[in-house]
Amino acid sequence: MEYRKLGDSDLQLSAITYGSFAIGGTMWAGTEKSEAKEAIMASIDHGVTSIDTAPFYGLGLSEELIGETIKELDRSKVQLLTKFGMVWDGSNNGKGDFMWNQEHDGKSYPLYKYASKANVIKETEESLKRLKTDYIDLLQLHWPDSTTPIDETMEALQSLIDQGKIRAAGVSNYNKDQLLEAQKSIRVASNQMPYSMLNRGIEKDIVPLAIENNIGIIAYSPLERGLLSGKYFKGEKLKSDDHRQDYFGQFNPEKVEAFLKKIEPLAEEKKASLAQLVLKWTTLQPGITVVLAGARNKEQAISNAKAIEVNLTEKEVQYINNELAQLSL
Repeated sequence: MEYRKLGDSDLQLSAITYGSFAIGGTMWAGTEKSEAKEAIMASIDHGVTSIDTAPFYGLGLSEELIGETIKELDRSKVQLLTKFGMVWDGSNNGKGDFMWNQEHDGKSYPLYKYASKANVIKETEESLKRLKTDYIDLLQLHWPDSTTPIDETMEALQSLIDQGKIRAAGVSNYNKDQLLEAQKSIRVASNQMPYSMLNRGIEKDIVPLAIENNIGIIAYSPLERGLLSGKYFKGEKLKSDDHRQDYFGQFNPEKVEAFLKKIEPLAEEKKASLAQLVLKWTTLQPGITVVLAGARNKEQAISNAKAIEVNLTEKEVQYINNELAQLSL
């Protein structure tokens, strides 16, 4: 595994970081808890030291599974990354930005983006309990909240750093202006953003800003939630309540499949899967510090961890880039 310094913080994260959205089950047609725990441990056994989660993932379940799985491990050897600011329990009393009504276990929960100082503190305490730890390595604002001043949210994060409850503060889904505003109140360690071969929008302004200001970028959905693994073009089916039924609709399936067929011979030459090739390419892009890779079982977890071992030359990276450009993805 390869380890990278996250921005201006003292955190060293594994280049492939375990992403735990799917094991929460919400929006992913449920989860198998025992397989999820095996996936987490398999990742750690193969060099992945960093785990990214959020209270929203499974409405607390993802954090609970992680806390239960790693409770006997040396805490200093594992970096826990979680978030705050997506509220479903009604504690915000209707404040914040309404997102949608989230279905979960047969119930509907009104979901809000809410990042007031009081909520930051509240959610942090809840995450600490679920994760069975006394500190969080990186605490990130999950989504911008237009109803709370950015400096209020950042000052709350700084107070948590001062108390030793978090080691570093980050944001997620922040645009350039929001990132610059946050920097006035706190040293932002990272911005977690969607980034993949099919979604390179952040290269225009977020990546240059991050490089200039030594802010780490945590790339999420590098495999576009499994689409770039190629398996859904080879007969694998999604359950009816899996959100990817709609999510995949934003892409042109014929173009994506044609592109994957172009780069598949390169993956075969490297004795790697398409998913491993895609993950390794992502880790090599300018400004990208770490790449999140989700796994619902140990086989997927091991495959993701081993992606870092794929050797790609500059010429091969350029070949992939050229194919992407030609297909106008």
